[in-house]
Amino acid sequence: MKQATVIGLGQMGSTLAQLLLDSGYRVTVWNRTAAKADALVAQGAVLAPSALAAVSASPVVIVCVHDYAATHEILGSDEIAAAFEGKLLLQLTTGAVQEARDSDAWAREHGGAYLDGAIQTAPAHMGKPDTPILLSGAEATYRGHESLLRIFGGSLTYLGDDPGAANAMDMATLSYIYGTTIGFLHGARIAETEGFRVDQYGALVASIAPSFAGFLKYEGDVIQSGDFTVSQSPLKISVEATQRIAKAARDSGINDEFPSFAAGLFERAQQAGYGDEEIAALIKVLR
Repeated sequence: MKQATVIGLGQMGSTLAQLLLDSGYRVTVWNRTAAKADALVAQGAVLAPSALAAVSASPVVIVCVHDYAATHEILGSDEIAAAFEGKLLLQLTTGAVQEARDSDAWAREHGGAYLDGAIQTAPAHMGKPDTPILLSGAEATYRGHESLLRIFGGSLTYLGDDPGAANAMDMATLSYIYGTTIGFLHGARIAETEGFRVDQYGALVASIAPSFAGFLKYEGDVIQSGDFTVSQSPLKISVEATQRIAKAARDSGINDEFPSFAAGLFERAQQAGYGDEEIAALIKVLR
């Protein structure tokens, strides 16, 4: 029987264990608060009495805890390190790039293999064909465990041998998500102030999102090419547009921090001589 251990039974860790159980795995679980395992044990999971017993029970050890510091605290004993000989440590805890590299070095030092993953969805959307998961680490290790990884999600993106790559790309995409979210919420304040329903505004944003995603993909291609000749949107248009949004916010008495920040970046780009280049030339200021 296929076997795996899951350490960490928060919402995501419990979901990972459940998906493994549903796929016919013999699943060993461990959590600092043992009661969190009750529902899984009722379905056939085995609750290990200690982290050492959990690691020893299976060839694959999946960790999904609060952060890498918690991982090191759980796995830090000499006895657990010795038990990792020949095992895979699949780290699905979100953290920093160097933390992933350090974890990979620790696993290899103790005779194990390592993969680092960044789950880009909520627990309720795990295990689906389009569930996005970023992964990095030795390619042979990734290929050898791909069938297990696809239990958690069908949309796997393998980013190469550098174990820090999954965390790096996760941060890059989160930067986009948080920036977009702040912009969306600022737009909601404009809608509220002008008497529009915010759900109507949200529906409009949803309708334009697919074409905007295509535009951003194109701008990514522009940056990669290094050719910023205007082809879609000259940067100078956004200088005036962001200044107008910031002024409108101040005039309406709503928070103007976000548009003022954006306007400041575009103004710097204009002053640097990038106004007649593609909007992607703003990255030169960020560089």
